[in-house]
Amino acid sequence: MAAKAPIEDISEDAREMEVSPPREWAAGIPGVTHSMIPAMKDMGVGRALTLLTDMNQKDGFDCMSCAWADPDHRKTFEFCENGAKAVTWEATPVTIPTSFWAQNSLSALMDKSEYWLGMQGRLVEPVYKPKGKDHYQPISWDEAFALIADRLKAMDSPDEATFYTSGRTANETAFIYQLLARSLGTNNLPDCSNMCHESTGKAMGQVIGIGKNTIAYKDFAKADLIIVMGQNPGTNHPRMLTALEEAKDNGAEIVAINTLHEAGLSRYKNPQRVRGILGRGTGIADQYMLIRAGGDGWLMKAISQKVFQAEDAAPGTVLDHAFLNEHCSGLEEFREHVKDLDADMVLRATGLTQAEIDELADRYLRADKVVITWAMGLTQHRDAVSIIKEVINLLLLRGNMGKPGAGASPIRGHSNVQGDRTMGIWEQMPEKFLAALDKEFGITAPRAHGYDVVKSVEAMVAGKTKVWIAMGGNMVSAVSDTHAAEEGFRKVGLNVQISTKLNRNHLTVGDEAIILPVLGRTEIDLQESGEQSLSVEDSVCAIHATKGKVKPISPLLKSEVSVVVGIARALWGDDSPIDWAGFERDYDTIRDHIEHVIPGFTDFNKRLREEHGFVLPHGPRDSRTFPTATGKAMITVNDLEYIERPQGRLLLQSMRAHDQFNTTIYSLDDRYRGIRKSRRVIFVNPDDLAELGIADGDLVDVHSEFADGIDRVVHAFKAVAFPTSRGCAATYFPEGNPLVPLGFTALGSNTPASKSVVIRLEPVSAQGRADAAGAPGAMATAGR
Repeated sequence: MAAKAPIEDISEDAREMEVSPPREWAAGIPGVTHSMIPAMKDMGVGRALTLLTDMNQKDGFDCMSCAWADPDHRKTFEFCENGAKAVTWEATPVTIPTSFWAQNSLSALMDKSEYWLGMQGRLVEPVYKPKGKDHYQPISWDEAFALIADRLKAMDSPDEATFYTSGRTANETAFIYQLLARSLGTNNLPDCSNMCHESTGKAMGQVIGIGKNTIAYKDFAKADLIIVMGQNPGTNHPRMLTALEEAKDNGAEIVAINTLHEAGLSRYKNPQRVRGILGRGTGIADQYMLIRAGGDGWLMKAISQKVFQAEDAAPGTVLDHAFLNEHCSGLEEFREHVKDLDADMVLRATGLTQAEIDELADRYLRADKVVITWAMGLTQHRDAVSIIKEVINLLLLRGNMGKPGAGASPIRGHSNVQGDRTMGIWEQMPEKFLAALDKEFGITAPRAHGYDVVKSVEAMVAGKTKVWIAMGGNMVSAVSDTHAAEEGFRKVGLNVQISTKLNRNHLTVGDEAIILPVLGRTEIDLQESGEQSLSVEDSVCAIHATKGKVKPISPLLKSEVSVVVGIARALWGDDSPIDWAGFERDYDTIRDHIEHVIPGFTDFNKRLREEHGFVLPHGPRDSRTFPTATGKAMITVNDLEYIERPQGRLLLQSMRAHDQFNTTIYSLDDRYRGIRKSRRVIFVNPDDLAELGIADGDLVDVHSEFADGIDRVVHAFKAVAFPTSRGCAATYFPEGNPLVPLGFTALGSNTPASKSVVIRLEPVSAQGRADAAGAPGAMATAGR
């Protein structure tokens, strides 16, 4: 990070990469220095201390970097390294001057890196790119709203508009944003959840009736066993390590199941404890299982088989018969299904030994209270929905649902992505919600399902989208198949981005484009009725307030609520049955409507102002009631996929680096994995490198292989030997996105399946060498 916007871009040449051994522990003093020093340098001591000590506090603002739950008893410094980086990135005093737009064409900016674009500072004035022009130019707010309304009115059908949402959008904004789309007449409401936990929602929704976490924060400390699957908390949600440490203090065992070895799951040095500063810290994983990509469902099924075998050996002592008889269906079908499970197939699919599987089974059978927690390492496979159903199957067999210290815990990556879905940001909202919306506002919401993320790109490529409006985010970089996404966005008539910082989606546009700059979460939101609070929902269904603490960086900025209201009023004036202007004057008005439409929000305004906010009702968690098709939790039979790995090929997954939040790049470093000065890296097991005849440190081109025969390739990546499961490899997101076809998605959820891609590595080509020596914007170049 830098106190001033950089003039020169950073190099992304993999030949300049510095590689050191991966770390064996996370956080400690380095975690403090890498968060506090940049914050104070870039924001100033006073602004940094104000914001960091207010982050995640009861009267402060919610961290925008993940959806980790807040404990009731919070520390003065209730933030992690990446949370501090996110605040520093948003609350920078650096702003983009008006002269920037005349000096920089879109064509020239396309050669800049995502890092450089974000580091230019905060967006502070609306800008517009006219048709046939290659520059943005300032435009007034009223002109911008009028132009958007004009293009929306000119459409032949409301479904020619799409309204995208990033997960950091607060509940109140999300609610009126979906109301805007549905008042217009479309359910085209894709959001970032379509790319991450859609598989979780689909699987859990089908088998327990609710696609959300079934535990509370305090349940981690009460568990006997915590199984952590497909995630890297040390980088993606570091405050989880404190909860895992507390569980260890209380005697819990922890098992880590992942394709790579991650420092945070090995040992944690809590910088707020003496032993985290002066001692060795806390060992986290009692058992670390390096699993083959996509093998998690097979492992869960194998452990379920062990549970049935233990029950057969000691009838009436292993299964939770009372729970199963009263609350579950499908037990006998599942028992029969796993009885003859092929042990050799399990070993091939998981890459594990029988001894490792038996050890996990013994731990599960000893534990009375079990939490299984997962993230995108499970949700982004072709059979992700089935994998997650197998997780639920295993939990149900011994009654690990709806009791203290036990349950299913999907970990969300965006601060309010779960809340956005609760507020109606979904292309498939049920009839009950739509009917309540109609009754509350006197509208007729459309019933036909709209576009999710993948379908929205397909619609753009087909020329079906006239207006694209994005509430935050950088979808062109975030979604799979970078070439298809870029092609689609360049066919859109008007691209509207509601943003705080510049990113690649502002440059990848069609005829016209508008950027609308908005307040960040850290900034005071002052409206006619006074300072406003917003609300968010965390991973454990808790609703709490978030309120900015510093003066806005520019008086030209509007709140996200104000932007939605501005578009609506330009569209309908005073002819709408909805009091849009009232929403902007006082956000309590929005919450009053939410209370009437969405169950669980009774006395919303009152309860939001209570010390801890409130927790939404959750039948499976609260009372072991399951709103499913059978009225019971459904134990299911699932046919799992096994991806063959041809000779000389690997299975690729994509992931974040440590200095990264989704598509936001803070630096080119990933210190826990030992990488500095470049992101063009592919991590491979050293035995696989030897088998492939590739030396550690060689430059390679990475090709993906699919039945369509298209040669998708990213060039000039450095092969780095790393402790991964045999036959598996990993690269960073979004650099690996060009390798994943748009149609390669999870069955049932349509989430891009970027975690089990068959690839081959070839010596770097002439094109690759040219890329390696080329411009910084070549980060994600690929051929087809």
